[in-house]
Amino acid sequence: MKKKVLAALLSVAMVATLLAGCGKKEAPAEAPAETEAPAETEAPADTDAEEPAETEAPAEAAGDFADKKVGVCIYQFSDNFMTLFRTELENYLISLGFAKENITIQDGQNDQGTQSNQIDAFINDKVDVLIINPVNSSSAETITDKVVGAGIPLVYINREPDESEEQRWADNNWDVTYVGCDARQSGTMQGEMIVDLGLEKVDMNGDGKVQYIMIEGDPENVDAKYRTEFSVKALTDAGWEVEELDDQVGNWDQVKAQELVSNALGQHGEKIEVVFCNNDAMALGALQAIDTAGRKVGEDIFLVGVDALSEALENVINGTMTGTVFNDHISQSHSAADAAVNYLTGAGNEHYIGCDYVKVTTENAQEVLDSVK
Repeated sequence: MKKKVLAALLSVAMVATLLAGCGKKEAPAEAPAETEAPAETEAPADTDAEEPAETEAPAEAAGDFADKKVGVCIYQFSDNFMTLFRTELENYLISLGFAKENITIQDGQNDQGTQSNQIDAFINDKVDVLIINPVNSSSAETITDKVVGAGIPLVYINREPDESEEQRWADNNWDVTYVGCDARQSGTMQGEMIVDLGLEKVDMNGDGKVQYIMIEGDPENVDAKYRTEFSVKALTDAGWEVEELDDQVGNWDQVKAQELVSNALGQHGEKIEVVFCNNDAMALGALQAIDTAGRKVGEDIFLVGVDALSEALENVINGTMTGTVFNDHISQSHSAADAAVNYLTGAGNEHYIGCDYVKVTTENAQEVLDSVK
């Protein structure tokens, strides 16, 4: 199984972080930037999980679910990260005993209306469990009411509903959970990678502050919000003065990001010292624009992303990206499938199943790349 290959490839040093397990959401605590704290003000925990991410499938799983129907809604198939996620999710469900023909995965085409119709169809088809990556997290209340009303267990993935929505699940003891990582942590790690370089190196024009541009994902998405906020917060928490030169919405898209960064470089030129991208697809587009403009990452500009896509990892290894953050699609997809099994067997779940991100620089990028191949 791919998870076992991954575990075998990692060194002892990486086991404590790269395979940090999924678990119950911890209560916030007042702490430095690397520790989890109140949602709107402090950065989340950057601590090792107590258990490794590689977990055995629930004991009841093997061979028991061939007749169970699983409906999966993905916000958009063209998203690089969600392609990795849904592929791993389907393969792992099959390994647990679900029949391939009873696993249906739908492309929401980044349109909430389209996805809502798909959810209605799944309900009418009487699926046994739903796994949903919502187009808009703000639609979670409507989705939850519809699915719970139909008596179907629900596992949200990747795009987290807000805290009040999650509290509803707990208050009503519904079979609803969220599986994913805390985006505040990923943003913090992006900023820390820049801080770790040292102000003298990053502040290339010597004016005592860091000029940056930000390329955001979907403004409706909480991951985009937190990565944008906490990446910059890591710099200011380090005592650095910053200046935002541009902040644009790239909607997670490589081509759009290339256009936006090209425009920003044309407008601001060598003033831009750091490019923050909410995901790697946009970072890859940013890199194309940087190359076209004749700039060199690591020499006169710095670039960070999130997801640890293979191409991004290769860029980190060869120095054409400063760093990325590993968004562990393997651990998350397996945890989502395990949560579905727990609902089907009556074992139940916590209403939040969280995973840690991993900071990726030149020091560990090859190891991460080897682990996900």
